[in-house]
Amino acid sequence: MPRWEFIALCAALMALNSLAIDIMLPALQQIGASLGVVSENHRQYVITAYMLGFGGGQLFFGPISDRFGRRAPLVFGLIVYVAAAAAAAVAPSFALLLTCRLIQGFGAAATRVIAVSIVRDTFEGRRMAEVMSLIFMVFMAIPVVAPGIGQFVMLFASWHWIFVTMAVGALIVSAWALLRLPETLHPEYRRPLTVSSVVGGFRIVLTNRPTLCYAFASTFIFAAMFGFISSAQQIYLDIFHVGELFPLIFAGVAGVLAFSNYLNSRLVGRVGMRRLSQGALLVFLCISLAWLVVSLEMTMPLWLFIAFFAGAMLPFGGLGANFNALAMEPLGELAGTAASILGFMQTFLGAIIGALIGQAYNGTVTPLAAGFCSVSVAALLMILLAERGRLFQPHNPPV
Repeated sequence: MPRWEFIALCAALMALNSLAIDIMLPALQQIGASLGVVSENHRQYVITAYMLGFGGGQLFFGPISDRFGRRAPLVFGLIVYVAAAAAAAVAPSFALLLTCRLIQGFGAAATRVIAVSIVRDTFEGRRMAEVMSLIFMVFMAIPVVAPGIGQFVMLFASWHWIFVTMAVGALIVSAWALLRLPETLHPEYRRPLTVSSVVGGFRIVLTNRPTLCYAFASTFIFAAMFGFISSAQQIYLDIFHVGELFPLIFAGVAGVLAFSNYLNSRLVGRVGMRRLSQGALLVFLCISLAWLVVSLEMTMPLWLFIAFFAGAMLPFGGLGANFNALAMEPLGELAGTAASILGFMQTFLGAIIGALIGQAYNGTVTPLAAGFCSVSVAALLMILLAERGRLFQPHNPPV
């Protein structure tokens, strides 16, 4: 498989997760009205339920992929994703819709674990960070277009057809993966699927200090994004009244994030993962702090909100891919298990923290700014712990 196709396929697999989240945003009001959801904040549970299934499912697919290889668990997960999306399209109640979203997230967990695992099977170090940045860059094209796709579907049909669109997209990616994706797990790395083996693998990952600290740092950073996604529709429509411009504004900021990942892919080989990610984190923290202070002092206009949020997204691309690569770097022989734990922390714990940020929405942008500032401070503390208080070092200190 050519390198460009490898990157595109991994990005497409991960993009199924992004599609399942971002395509829903324009439809949350209609879903709530159709299924009798009284509280506006409760509409966010359509996102949260998916993220909880997505996070928890990764703990299942990681050890499975280390035993049976990457392809078979991926196929199973894609089947679950398609079936749950189709069921959600005809769900008669909000509770059943949330159940379908939970199951859909569980199936999508395979795409995330397998995508990260096959990258780690094939690359390591800065090359892995470079490839992951390119994957994230393509992956971020979905938030650019997904809300627009959801809005377009709803011009001609009800919100139910958004789930049909998801299922069709997953079927296309599934056919591509079945035809072109090779098995990347080396036979000597296959691990027995026993309780002692799985527990032992989890123990190895969770007792590696740099891995665990970078995993927590990544979790906190992704929680900020989940917090924004949960409350984006309310912020843009209820505070700023952008109406049908919502998908365009959302796409513009997502474009900044895609550019940020591209920039990271060009710089990481020369600057290094640690220096680049740690510098980006400090910039992210400073912008978030300024955003919080300004939001407390004045009613923020739309242009200033977009400026602060886009400014925070510019260093964001130097965080996710590099933190992932740094966490995975010591664990090549446990790539599936390590990817599952890292993914669980990012999505399950990140979704819970992000949901708390989203549920704090009070008709202003201050809770979101406070959330961004808080998680960036927490991430910095984790990095200082991982590096024994020494930033901008080219290599890890001794474990």
